[in-house]
Amino acid sequence: MQKNRRSLYLNWCLLSGLALVLVSCSSALPTGEARTKSQWNSFDEAKTSYDNIVLFDTVTSDLQALGFDPYTTPNVRILSYLDIIRKFSPNDSVKPEDLPPSVRACIASREACLAYEATPGVSTSKRVGNVFLDLLKFKRDRIETGWNFNALIVIDHGLVVYKIWSGVPIIDEEVSLDNPLGPIQDAVGSMGKGAVGI
Repeated sequence: MQKNRRSLYLNWCLLSGLALVLVSCSSALPTGEARTKSQWNSFDEAKTSYDNIVLFDTVTSDLQALGFDPYTTPNVRILSYLDIIRKFSPNDSVKPEDLPPSVRACIASREACLAYEATPGVSTSKRVGNVFLDLLKFKRDRIETGWNFNALIVIDHGLVVYKIWSGVPIIDEEVSLDNPLGPIQDAVGSMGKGAVGI
């Protein structure tokens, strides 16, 4: 009887110690990174390259040095004039006369008109918080950081005639997910869906 109590006490101590280690060691949580490969390491670098593109002066050979050439820079997409139409006129409410004149003229050139689209960026996701609650799915906290930059460069007969950019210089988001039932939340949810379908 005494041995059983001692054994139970030791097991309880070991489990408690393990739980304390898990709770205190947030580095045990997974992290991940998604990076769109490019020559730029930051939002500012990408924006500086973009700012060096001069309308009606920069030609396709200049774009290579600036990092916007699909044949030398990874993940730069080539758009045809049909893709450009879809970009600028996503629905019937946008009429041809609403488009910038240089884009209208480019589209009229048909096959001589194209665009380069670059979307460099970095997104890092890190789970933080209580490891014990995270592993048992009671509470999961995640911090997402990074940046992204989007550039569209319209080229007519090898000459840049239009450009536009958008992006997020600093991404810093906190995402929290609470599951009061922990590991049985998914099972209860799937049972609920089945019941609705009956």
